[in-house]
Amino acid sequence: MIGLIVRFIVSALVLLVISFIIPGINVAGFGGALIAAVVIAVLGYIVESLLGKKISPQNRGIVGFVVSAAVIYLAQFIVPAFIQVGIIGALLAALAIGVIDAFVPTELR
Repeated sequence: MIGLIVRFIVSALVLLVISFIIPGINVAGFGGALIAAVVIAVLGYIVESLLGKKISPQNRGIVGFVVSAAVIYLAQFIVPAFIQVGIIGALLAALAIGVIDAFVPTELR
């Protein structure tokens, strides 16, 4: 449960930082970024549960990246806090979230 909360907060912070750096994505405040992170997580979970075991372990990384970028792009239509998300912005945000998620520990050992 703590790992899930950490993942939401990290995703929200990454979205905020990306919105300041990349012109293709704009997020209005931390609250909007947190709501967007929740929506992105829920949409991502739904897509991953639909794909399930159809993805080979070798392709899981690239599929996860593409799904993350698509979910970030589609989230702009669900979350009004997203003012604008371009395709390049969604790709770069998915890349940044994936890289930071790889380094931030979200599990208690």
